[in-house]
Amino acid sequence: MILRATHTTTYSYADTVSICYTEARLSPRSVPGQNLLEHELTIDPEPDSALLRTDFFGNAVAAVSVQQPHRTLKITSQSIVETRDFEPIHPGLTPPWEQLCAAVNRHDNGDTFEAFQFVFESPRVACLPEFAEYGRPSFPAGIPVLEGALDLCRRIHADFKYNTAATTVTTPVGDALRARQGVCQDFAHVMIACLRSLGLPARYVSGYLQTGAGSIGAGASHAWVSVYCSRFGWLDLDPTNNLMPSSKHITLGWGRDYSDVPPVRGVALGGGEQKIAVEVLVTPTSSRSLAD
Repeated sequence: MILRATHTTTYSYADTVSICYTEARLSPRSVPGQNLLEHELTIDPEPDSALLRTDFFGNAVAAVSVQQPHRTLKITSQSIVETRDFEPIHPGLTPPWEQLCAAVNRHDNGDTFEAFQFVFESPRVACLPEFAEYGRPSFPAGIPVLEGALDLCRRIHADFKYNTAATTVTTPVGDALRARQGVCQDFAHVMIACLRSLGLPARYVSGYLQTGAGSIGAGASHAWVSVYCSRFGWLDLDPTNNLMPSSKHITLGWGRDYSDVPPVRGVALGGGEQKIAVEVLVTPTSSRSLAD
């Protein structure tokens, strides 16, 4: 499948901004099952400086500064991405979760060493007894790790209510667990906290869903979870929709939690009160170029 993704973020300020610095992580990654064909980022007003770099996790970052007075900043990302579905993995083929925890704790090869960094607390994810308590019923002794992760994904989907008014980007993950409601970011953080509290490596994935696909979270930035599983690598799970991501998902990037991969983040001098409007449109296309 070929998807065209357009992501527009507009900042409107009550007063004039004299200078701003913004980082955008809006370029989809080329990974197994996904190939970035073309990407374009436009900013209005035009930046006075721009730097492209790769962050610690391998995500593409565009760092720009606008040094002219403005009261509106519009950031538009357009991408053409080719995606494909994977052959389903039988959960019973994955190792027992305790065995995986032990292997990651030893981190005696390159893969487990890389995964080891994702078992610890991070700025938005706490490892607390309440998360271990919620996650433990999904991981009885000897259960294959993917089977347990799928059950935890199912339980979060069933127990939590999707409510865009319930939380903000700064809501602590513990509050989301107790309230049993939130958005995709909260569902992902809760699931990651449960997995890490049991000793399993899990990371946060930022991306998109195909618009109009009947999925929760389409039409905005989306987020899900990736759990490490030896022999199979990183396996994605979407607790908001209770499924393993497919060709209808586009991966932008990943990190320990949302704080590592916000789609857009910046600071401004002046401006007073600000309003932020975000629009995301992801649709199938026959074109492999933005120019068509």
